[in-house]
This record gives sequence, C-alpha cells and structure tokens, in this order.
Amino acid sequence: MLKILGEHYYFDLDKIEEYINVDTPLDEFSGETAPQNTISVVRYDMVKLLTETILTEDAETDETLGLKSSNGLSMPFKLAFNSLLNKKLINKY
Repeated sequence: MLKILGEHYYFDLDKIEEYINVDTPLDEFSGETAPQNTISVVRYDMVKLLTETILTEDAETDETLGLKSSNGLSMPFKLAFNSLLNKKLINKY
C-alpha cells in the first residue's frame, strides 16, 4: 500500500455509492420509496471530477515529510482531496 501525505488513504466506494444515490418517493402521501437506483447527476459529476483530479496529480512529494510536503501539491488537488475527505468519501486506512 502506498502512503499519501504520510498516511494510507482509500476511496470508500460504499460511501460514494450512498452519497450519489437519491431516494425517490413512489407516492408523496405514503412516503414509500422506489426500489430502483436513482442518482444525483450533480453529485455524481462532482465526485467523478474530484476523483479524477486526485488520481491525475503528478507532483513529486517527499513522503517522509508527511503533511509538510503538501506545499508542492496543486490547488485543484488540495481542494479535491479536502472536499472528498470532508464528505468522508476518502478515509484513512
């Protein structure tokens, strides 16, 4: 397993699926939900773009410095990483 910023991180695929799924009511009066999967297109696209940003970062960092080495990372990477970490879509292993 590779270290990222001095820690082991992973994409929580179950959380991502839960985050982009939207429950659609069958009947607005009964409150029952539809069994089929419906996703939020906005959330799906944002998670996709944030994930692509993280996976395509090519900055060379010294992993022994941990978070101190994050100065060489791009602004899009930092925003994407922090956004996904905040929503708990990326977790420490």
